[in-house]
Amino acid sequence: MAKPIKRQSMRGFSHPLLAIALLACSAPPASAATKPPVVVELFTSQGCTGCRQADTLLSEYAEAKGVVALAFSVDYWDYLGWRDTFAQPGFSDRQRAYADRLHIRGVYTPEIIVNGRSEAAGLDREKIDRLIKAAAQGREHGAPRLTFAHHGAKIQVGPGEPPSQGADVWLVRYDPKVEEVKVTAGENKGKTISLRNVVHSLLRLGSWSGKRRTFVTPKSETPGLITLVLVQGAKGGPILVAAKD
Repeated sequence: MAKPIKRQSMRGFSHPLLAIALLACSAPPASAATKPPVVVELFTSQGCTGCRQADTLLSEYAEAKGVVALAFSVDYWDYLGWRDTFAQPGFSDRQRAYADRLHIRGVYTPEIIVNGRSEAAGLDREKIDRLIKAAAQGREHGAPRLTFAHHGAKIQVGPGEPPSQGADVWLVRYDPKVEEVKVTAGENKGKTISLRNVVHSLLRLGSWSGKRRTFVTPKSETPGLITLVLVQGAKGGPILVAAKD
């Protein structure tokens, strides 16, 4: 298990966010409408001073067309004095899987992962913009089609070509509203943390080997959450396709 690396002081980038049109697919409107979104994952913590700016930046990406922005709260900074109210061990494990596959020395916050393929420091707006634009213009080879059925109770994964290491089907549920947390201890003591698109649950539905499969999607126990399904290479591999219910 990778240990947290020492966080470094980072300054935000002052130039504005790339236009939403540049973040979206540059294909003609007819094909752009059917193209899967780019998945931007922020690994963050309420106990990390540098994460507050990254949380704000993710809120901007949440408004971008063709992008699904997700905030995963990790638990490995809890020892600093504040227990993150949204953190789950599985979210930290997901980040560690990315670190292993992308050959990153260790996990840290804030960190951005784009489509499971590339990473950037969570405040490096310029690099994140480049990664999103590149992902929007590309296509994942062999990606299946995702279809929700029975009012979202089932997800159908069509045929395709899986990665050599296999693929997993993940169910993600997140809150599109802004959630505020008053921190009373640790590095952010006295601060109010504002987060958007906070992930509340991450569930592996099963594997996908290239053949058509149907998975049951459990009913959400929390009202108002958005359901997102990912087909992703195993062990932190690239995201082949994503779809929201």
